[in-house]
Amino acid sequence: PGAIGLYNVGQSCCLNSLLQVFLMNIRFTGILRRITVPPHAGRKRRNVPYQMLLLLEEMQCGKRKAVFPIDLARCLSVHSVKLFVQHDAAQLFLTLWNLIKNQMKKPELVEELSYLYTICVQEHLACQKCSLETKRNSSMLTLPLPLLDADSRMLKSLEDCLQYFFRPEELTDHNMCFCEQCGRKTPFLQSMKLVHLPQTLTIHLKRFCFGESAYVHKLSHYLPFPQDLDFNAILTENQCQADDNEKASWQYELFAVVAHSGSTSCGHYCAYIRSLTECKWYCFNDSQVCQVSWDDVKCTYGHSNLNW
Repeated sequence: PGAIGLYNVGQSCCLNSLLQVFLMNIRFTGILRRITVPPHAGRKRRNVPYQMLLLLEEMQCGKRKAVFPIDLARCLSVHSVKLFVQHDAAQLFLTLWNLIKNQMKKPELVEELSYLYTICVQEHLACQKCSLETKRNSSMLTLPLPLLDADSRMLKSLEDCLQYFFRPEELTDHNMCFCEQCGRKTPFLQSMKLVHLPQTLTIHLKRFCFGESAYVHKLSHYLPFPQDLDFNAILTENQCQADDNEKASWQYELFAVVAHSGSTSCGHYCAYIRSLTECKWYCFNDSQVCQVSWDDVKCTYGHSNLNW
C-alpha cells in the first residue's frame, strides 16, 4: 500500500508528515511521475519535485519499513527551508507547494496541480451608506479556520468553524473603509463567497491564540470533524458564488489529518492517512507506521494530553 515510514533526520517530524500526505495522494503522485527530469546533476539536487519523485520510488521499490529523506531535506535547505527547527505545518505546506509548482516545467502539470489544490473565493466589500460594492476573486491554498468567535468563545465543530469563516462582517468605528462615492470613511459590510473548491481540499485549524504581551498559546480544546463533508449542507446560497455543476463536486471524504501534540514552542507531528487504494487508515509517526481505526483518528479532535 506504500505505507512506508520516514526516519527523523533532526526535528523533521512536520516535514515527514506533510511528505506522507503528498505521496499517499495518488492524484498528486500521478502528476509527479510526469515531471521533466532535470538534465544536470546539480539541477537534480536542487529540484524539489524530482527529489520527491526519487523518494517516492525509494519508498515503493524497497522492502524496508522506513527510508531516510536526507537528499530531499538537503534540497529544501538550498531553498531556505530551515532544518533542525520546529515548523508550523500550514506554513511549511505552503512553502513546499510553491516550490513544487514553481519548479514544474510543464504548464499542463502546473494547471493540474492548481486544480488539485487551489481554492477560489470572491471577496465582497459593500458601503453601508451608498450602493458602492467591489468584488475581487482570489486564490487560497488552505481554508484557515478560526476556532474562536469574535467574543473568544470556542466553536464546537468543524461545521461551526466553516460557517463562522464565511459569515459577513461589519467594518465600523476604526475599521471603517474610505468610500470613493461618499468621499469619506463609512461603515462597510465585508463578506467572502466560495467560487471553486479543489479535488483535494486542505483545511487549516488555527489552533493558536494571542494573549497579553503578544504571547502565543495553543488551543487544544476538543473539536470534532466528520469523515464526510458536504459544503452544500453547511453554507447558505449567499455564501456561494458558483453554478450547480460546480456545487455538485463540493462533497468530500476525509483523506488525511496532520496532528500536533505539545505547545507552540515544542512538540511533535504525525499524520493519519487513509490509503486510497486500500481504504484503510494508517498512522505515520516518522519511521513507525501502523494500521489504525477511525476511533484512533478521533484522538486528533484535540485535548491537552494527545497520545498517538
